[in-house]
Amino acid sequence: MEYSIYELAWFFLFYSLAGWCAGVAVAALRKHAFVNTGFLNLPLCPIYGVAAVLFTVFLSELRENLLFLFLGGAVLAAGLVYFTGFLLERIFHRKWWDYSRRRFQFEGYITLPLLAVWGLLAVLCVGVLDPFLAGLLDLVPLGTQQTVLVIALLLMAADLILSLVSVLQLRFRLRRLQTLRKGFRNISNQFGSAITGRVQRRVMRAYPNLKSGELLEEREKAPAVFAPGWGFHKMVWLFVIASFLGDVIETIFCRFSMGYWMSRSGVVWGPFSIVWGLGAVLLTAVLYKFKDRSDRYLFLAGTVLGGVYEYVCSVFLELAFGTIFWDYSHLPFNLGGRVNLLYCFFWGIAALVWIKGIYPRLSGLIERIPVRIGKIGTWVLVVFMAVNLLVTAMAMGRYTQRLSGETGEPNVVTEFLDDHFPNERMERLYPSAKQVD
Repeated sequence: MEYSIYELAWFFLFYSLAGWCAGVAVAALRKHAFVNTGFLNLPLCPIYGVAAVLFTVFLSELRENLLFLFLGGAVLAAGLVYFTGFLLERIFHRKWWDYSRRRFQFEGYITLPLLAVWGLLAVLCVGVLDPFLAGLLDLVPLGTQQTVLVIALLLMAADLILSLVSVLQLRFRLRRLQTLRKGFRNISNQFGSAITGRVQRRVMRAYPNLKSGELLEEREKAPAVFAPGWGFHKMVWLFVIASFLGDVIETIFCRFSMGYWMSRSGVVWGPFSIVWGLGAVLLTAVLYKFKDRSDRYLFLAGTVLGGVYEYVCSVFLELAFGTIFWDYSHLPFNLGGRVNLLYCFFWGIAALVWIKGIYPRLSGLIERIPVRIGKIGTWVLVVFMAVNLLVTAMAMGRYTQRLSGETGEPNVVTEFLDDHFPNERMERLYPSAKQVD
């Protein structure tokens, strides 16, 4: 079942409200007091709304397969929660929540029981609540929906800006928080108005982990080597290199398995497979900390992560371009033609080989690049890949328009795309692509 953009926006608001109510109820049971556990002042918790929209967009076609719907919801939620916690930690240099002392946890952000809850919520959301909410919205005139929706989103945007301004002020005071024991009013008086001070005090009550424990150390001196550890520069170089290697490997594999050469590039300029590049970054970010675990553990983890990742990429590309770039319907043990068990095993093997063998050596080679040259090279690669992806998206969109016959009025951009990326070239670049309604 497909939903309109208005329905998705309403889903976001509804689930944000429902998530806030659930968080407040759980906090009330634990602390026997009312605590606004949301980031915003409004009774909305956006992470639940975002998760619900992700479930609806990427998992709706699994409505009849509850097991995969449950697993997909758990994995999507894990990625969202991890990204949110990681981003907040990088901003404030402190964890907003920490499950490090619990069993079956990952990096203190995620626990297995909570993932099970998210999986059940995905089943409830996609299987029951989404159709019910869509039916209710059909009873409301579209004009009324749009008006109320715009007002609600504007209020949420204003609240978000206020909350961001308020909590970012805490960023400059957390280092001295251990010595400020006379009350949080000292911070609000010095750095915020009465309004932002209230927001700051509410956030500190909702997330007491912010005012306790040691701050994560910041690097004040420039690193002696380029891209040490795991950071932005390392990710960019790994993404580009893995995109190139993935394209080469997949091209050679198709040559020997099918008997002819086939383009496997994901962009219009250069042999780069974006799916492989992003996959390498994902596997490294998640699994490298477990490099000392057994080969079986890394293989299974790579199999699951790779399968979910490939499934999400397939859905996203189909929604974005109306095109299926790969179809495994002819292979046994496939799921909607988007993934199949054999290729999931390939992801597991790739994860094992990457984490145990390729990445440590490749990381060492990247770190041997001179710092100045490396930093300049990073931004050259970022600009090139950004332009490459933008032109690819425009060329694919124009290709879809030409196939559908809805070319519209010609202009400078469409003429450039028609001249440089005609149907023949697009079909050579993406020989496996299939247009869908």
